[in-house]
Amino acid sequence: MTPLIDPFARAISYLRVSVTDRCDFRCTYCMSEHMTFLPKADLLSLEELDRLCSTFVRMGVQKLRITGGEPLVRKGILTFFEAMSRHLQSGDLKELTLTTNGSQLAKFAQPLADLGLRRINVSLDTLAPAKFAEITRWGRLPQVLDGIQAAKAAGLRVKINAVALKGFNEDELFPLIDWCAREDHDLTFIEVMPMGEDMTANRLDQYWPLKDLRARLADRFTLTDLTERTGGPARYVRIEETGQKVGFITPLTHNFCESCNRVRLTCTGELYMCLGQEDMADLRAPLRANPDDAALELAIRAAIARKPKGHDFDYSRQAVKGQMTRHMSHTGG
Repeated sequence: MTPLIDPFARAISYLRVSVTDRCDFRCTYCMSEHMTFLPKADLLSLEELDRLCSTFVRMGVQKLRITGGEPLVRKGILTFFEAMSRHLQSGDLKELTLTTNGSQLAKFAQPLADLGLRRINVSLDTLAPAKFAEITRWGRLPQVLDGIQAAKAAGLRVKINAVALKGFNEDELFPLIDWCAREDHDLTFIEVMPMGEDMTANRLDQYWPLKDLRARLADRFTLTDLTERTGGPARYVRIEETGQKVGFITPLTHNFCESCNRVRLTCTGELYMCLGQEDMADLRAPLRANPDDAALELAIRAAIARKPKGHDFDYSRQAVKGQMTRHMSHTGG
């Protein structure tokens, strides 16, 4: 089958799939506190998600990342991971992985490892219990730390994703670095993105450019740029003093679009060709209207043909440009 190639000659080999818009946390930069969630009838069933993802794998996707909301709160989610694991076993899928808040890992880490997952990303912005409760609104830090330990015990490689938030976790830069070094976790910092309704003022207040964060690291450590890529937008350095790897995802101070190889599928079957653009394609309609996948494949190819060259995220002149009105939880992290 002809691989998925976008108008800028980028092969689309990475699909991020949101399996639910629900979450057991309410992180302030991701959701409002009182979210209105989608009716369950609007969500793709796990069988429909299997059919959609399997179609993408057949069309050349080699990396599948499961996101949410919090993916592990979706009822029966292990049956979906079990279904996807057949593509690992066949060799058609090179990696099946997960981004999680860690709250359910104590229960799920070993079964996920048994199904072929090798590494996961855990979102964790602070190691201070009170601040963790503040930023997540509903979360409990000990539960997440227990989950991370369970993941390690199951043999999963853990990467910590920390959103850089000015005035919130600036003072934890080195404690986070030290903790990840001790625990042998990779660490990636992410700039806060202008997503969600009425977020403009908050985003400007929270915005901590990663060039400033990196400069602070360079004052204390020797940083060596790495050419390594993991299929996503992060750029990595090695801290020579500790040997650990630290990543930076900088949608606002550095446009990483030139090598973009990914698209995002929501739990309702909307395919977003770019996180920073509103354009999307409805895949649920052809999926449900046709017993075979011919119309679905045509819809996917038509969507990839509309993938833009880049996004418009920009913080400048004290205004947010390229702001997305949808919450991050809608698209999937």
